[in-house]
Amino acid sequence: MSKQVDYKLLPVLAAKSEVEWKRFIQKNKKKLEAMDLHVHSHHQAISERTDCLSCANCCRSLGPCITDKDMERISKLLRMKTSELMAKYLRIDEDGDIVFQTMPCPFLGTDNYCAIYDSRPKACREYPHTDRKRFYQIYNLSIKNAYTCPIVFEVLEKIKKF
Repeated sequence: MSKQVDYKLLPVLAAKSEVEWKRFIQKNKKKLEAMDLHVHSHHQAISERTDCLSCANCCRSLGPCITDKDMERISKLLRMKTSELMAKYLRIDEDGDIVFQTMPCPFLGTDNYCAIYDSRPKACREYPHTDRKRFYQIYNLSIKNAYTCPIVFEVLEKIKKF
């Protein structure tokens, strides 16, 4: 079992690899379109040995887009109206998306546990997206996420070797 990438080093490591990752997609777009099972296999193996609670980098730095359903679910859990949730925790950003007012996530505990885990936003549930169908469609987003998430970084490192 290989060691987990240190999330604190990700910005430096990802910056060093970004050119290679971009070169890979330029030369291998068609190949990548057919690689979902391969990418998902790497995602599964890397995720199984990655301790997200020791990192929680995504919760500290990436603000998810909050949907209406997310707001309903979180409001119900917190026993407050969606208007109260909006006023206390959310804002509309420059793109018109609903996001948390502050980062790190207001529901991230000092122990890196999520206080609303079972009701967390869809974007959080699906992160880091490396198990998504048609992974090639979010490849460029994954390059950005590799600066934050050890799983994404390692998946990109694995697939660039093909």
